[in-house]
Amino acid sequence: MAGHMADALDLNADAGESFGPWTLGRDAELFALVSSVNLACGFHAGDPLTIRRAVTLAKAHNVSVGAHPGYPDRVGFGRRSLAARPEEVFADVLYQLGALEGFLRLEGLPLHHVKPHGALYLDMARDAGTARAVAAAVAAFDPALPLVVLAGPGGETMRRAAEDAGLRAVAEAFPDRAYLPDGRLAGRAVPNAVLHDPNRIAERAVAMAQGEAFAALGGGAVRVQAETLCLHGDHPGALENARAVRAALERAGIAVRSFGASATLRPERSP
Repeated sequence: MAGHMADALDLNADAGESFGPWTLGRDAELFALVSSVNLACGFHAGDPLTIRRAVTLAKAHNVSVGAHPGYPDRVGFGRRSLAARPEEVFADVLYQLGALEGFLRLEGLPLHHVKPHGALYLDMARDAGTARAVAAAVAAFDPALPLVVLAGPGGETMRRAAEDAGLRAVAEAFPDRAYLPDGRLAGRAVPNAVLHDPNRIAERAVAMAQGEAFAALGGGAVRVQAETLCLHGDHPGALENARAVRAALERAGIAVRSFGASATLRPERSP
């Protein structure tokens, strides 16, 4: 039986992940195809000039801007789990939100949401203490900010932490990644966990939007429904994937637009 069919869906991309002279992704072209972006905040990738350029680009394309905080691990691109204490996770996330908001204020843009990156995101799904630390940091910064969490059974710990902190939890799925039969995201180390065929990725995006079943890794079928779909900006075929996904969603009558209302800029604090 089919699930609930969405008439609109957010399409997000991880971006702003270049560093110094090293360029990753094709942000200028990708921003024209998505409705929201998750910008690296300088810990796993990005630097002040990259952040400023990405924010300016987002404003030009009228896409919502979210923070993409990660572990302080540029060498591992934030995809290695660190033995960070909850108080360290809290402080690191708060620091990164503040860094991005400084550039957003310059352009008069609100911070729309927070989506943790890589190993931090996955550690939130596995460890309640990490999930609570991230959610607490977001709530301390601005309790109106939605926190993007993993859709399906793998994201229950993340969702619980967000809701306990008084935050809106926004379920996210990945059409360019494989899922296991139980609805969990397959880890990157698993063979064939990353999809490369734009047409297959587009078909999966439509299935996710419509609550339809799609092939699970290892056999069987799975349903994963979400409010936002992510395309990885560091994927070598990111631009082709985004074009295919957007076209397929629009053919299916599903509008691409960012979820919910943006959080407002907080007033300046008195000294």
